[in-house]
Amino acid sequence: MKRIDAVVVGAGQAGLAASYYLCEQGREHIVFEQGRIGESWLSQRWESFRLNTLNSMNALPGMPYDGPEPGSFSSAHDLAGYFQRYVERFQLPVQTDTAVVSIEQAENGKDFIVSTVTGGRAQEPLLCRCVVIASGVQRTPRLPALRSQIPARIAQLHSSEYRNPAALPPGSVLVVGSGQSGCQIVEDLLSAGRTVYLSTSKVARVPRRYRGRDILDWWIDTGFLDVTYDSLTDKSISLLAQPQISGLAPQGHTVSLQHLSRQGAVILGRLLSAEGDNLLLSDEAAAHVQFADAFSDRIKGMIDAYIEQTGIAAPANDDDPADASDPDAACVSPLRQLNLAASKLGSIIWATGFAGDFGWIHLPALDAAGKPLHQRGVSPVPGLYFIGLPWLYMRKSGITYGVGEDARYIADAIAARLVQT
Repeated sequence: MKRIDAVVVGAGQAGLAASYYLCEQGREHIVFEQGRIGESWLSQRWESFRLNTLNSMNALPGMPYDGPEPGSFSSAHDLAGYFQRYVERFQLPVQTDTAVVSIEQAENGKDFIVSTVTGGRAQEPLLCRCVVIASGVQRTPRLPALRSQIPARIAQLHSSEYRNPAALPPGSVLVVGSGQSGCQIVEDLLSAGRTVYLSTSKVARVPRRYRGRDILDWWIDTGFLDVTYDSLTDKSISLLAQPQISGLAPQGHTVSLQHLSRQGAVILGRLLSAEGDNLLLSDEAAAHVQFADAFSDRIKGMIDAYIEQTGIAAPANDDDPADASDPDAACVSPLRQLNLAASKLGSIIWATGFAGDFGWIHLPALDAAGKPLHQRGVSPVPGLYFIGLPWLYMRKSGITYGVGEDARYIADAIAARLVQT
């Protein structure tokens, strides 16, 4: 059985950044990717999708963005293409179409046995001294149990399966979940003339641009993205969905429930249950609007304070109708149930997120819910590491912009372990 320094599981942004630093250290390793390089970006996004982070922020260590539009937003295929060029430029040892199906402790208690399947065929297990799990948390679509209560005539698909409005059956569409994916899919459907109902959830929002700059530029300067998990007095903040925002259009645009309503979306409460031909809804939609508005106001206040403190010459804010607050939540529909026949509903899109799948890790590195145990990516199992998770260390850890710092830290931890063992 061949023995190498490390195995990296996953060839997305986190796995490639880890591989870059392992190569820099001269560590013999291999990166296993169950699909293509950047697979989740290629297979789980719709045709009109654009990233919500600026092009300048979507660069990995050693290869900064050098294109003509640093302040614009890439498609998923553009990003995957960048990852492919990154692998080629630094000759990273990536093996695609290879799924890791098991990681176990070796008999010596120090090494790991990594079992893989390539092209449907089991391969000889590999022995390694360290393992970096970079498979992310978007492996398994999260779908509610109540979907089984929906009549069979209604088409149902997860947001990762949605491609374009024309691929859906005729009729109106219910989008469940008002996070970034749900809101962007709603806009895609509205642009095609579809009647759209949006079952909302508690999600913050921010203006796309504020006082002359993109909101993410302000977040970088103010240190908002550098806030660490350990510094949070309220750890529940780490569980909140990413704020509503969009990278569509050259400079992106603001997303708000009231703006979606003005475009024609019917804003509903949370979907509770289904009884025959009726979908029952909560009365929380107004609270969701007010929560999102309050978060936007808080962020703008933070930026205003930073501008005043530093003396930066920043213009007054331009009028942005999508960012206008709706204190009375007038955009919300009074409906508490949606009749499938009366609404002519043809399909439901579940924009309900993903869950991680770590069941193939046969080591005491997961909690009772199957989630990784770690401290800044270092698991309680010596030699096992995690990277690319939301709030792994900082607010930015879950996006491409933040994985470089985390990858360097993990690579240094590996180097220290290899010296000791």
